[in-house]
Amino acid sequence: MTKLTNDQIRQLNSYSVYINYPKHPLFTLQDLLDNEKTEDCIRAVLTVSGSPNLTVAASFFMRRVGMFINMQLYNLATYDEIWNGETTEMSFGAIEEYGNRTVSTFVEERDWQEVHENEHRDVIRKILLLADKVIRQIRTVTSVSPLTLWENIFGFLLWQYHVMLCDPSTAEEARNDLDILKNDETWKEIARHSLFAKYLKGSEPSELLNTTIRTTCCFSKDVPGLMQCGFCPLKN
Repeated sequence: MTKLTNDQIRQLNSYSVYINYPKHPLFTLQDLLDNEKTEDCIRAVLTVSGSPNLTVAASFFMRRVGMFINMQLYNLATYDEIWNGETTEMSFGAIEEYGNRTVSTFVEERDWQEVHENEHRDVIRKILLLADKVIRQIRTVTSVSPLTLWENIFGFLLWQYHVMLCDPSTAEEARNDLDILKNDETWKEIARHSLFAKYLKGSEPSELLNTTIRTTCCFSKDVPGLMQCGFCPLKN
């Protein structure tokens, strides 16, 4: 267990991750991964977000999960720390942000732990395995493309690694972690090749900013209060 600083807590909040219990709880990660409850969880997201159908709700939710995944990788590179709690201790709750109703992630501060430098590869693999598990579970109740859901994570990662690689205080660790993310071995049992390396297409994150790198639409345009992304592949 590690003690989070006020700055770290503010950074968590910027990823829509909070360390208290939600005032309006919807479900836990364990609920989402329960075959009997998955559809009810996504329907709860649909209701809160105002999404028109389960496919849009699933993509919307995965963008929120993507923020948590990115938070984990940011904390790993910057502080050598991650959240490492049980599935019962990650809750999703309804909250209002920027005037819109949304779904955010709530976890316990006591579940943060220190990660040693030689553990980064295993920890990154564990983070990716969790993302893969959530994606596979969501797809048991919706027809949303797995590529769409992975790209919902990668879009945040692109900007995040651009920032960390440009910062001398995080550049070395971010480079090491990025190399792990691009290594095919890290993706064993998830995909035959690194999905993130495929997304980058041999380019550096900074080279891909302000380009239409996504190949699928995330459906933000279909969620009330949100707009079509500036680099949506559906734009002419």
